[in-house]
Amino acid sequence: MKKIILAASAITLMSGAAFASSADGVVAKFDPAVRVITLESGQSYSVPRDVAIPSIQTGEKVSIQLNDEGDKVQGVLR
Repeated sequence: MKKIILAASAITLMSGAAFASSADGVVAKFDPAVRVITLESGQSYSVPRDVAIPSIQTGEKVSIQLNDEGDKVQGVLR
């Protein structure tokens, strides 16, 4: 019984981390000069210079790919 509980706990922790690795939403504002994407949810993401940004416009759906800690943008997908 303890093994089942431990396995279920491990799966729960891993699935939570998977959800934290990306943020999906609709672009509310994009400032290419400072490389900041703001989603309609109010979340803003600063995109490092070494990460390519596709041509995005207000109203488009995007997926912001984050590192494991969720504090650094690693990719932007349309």
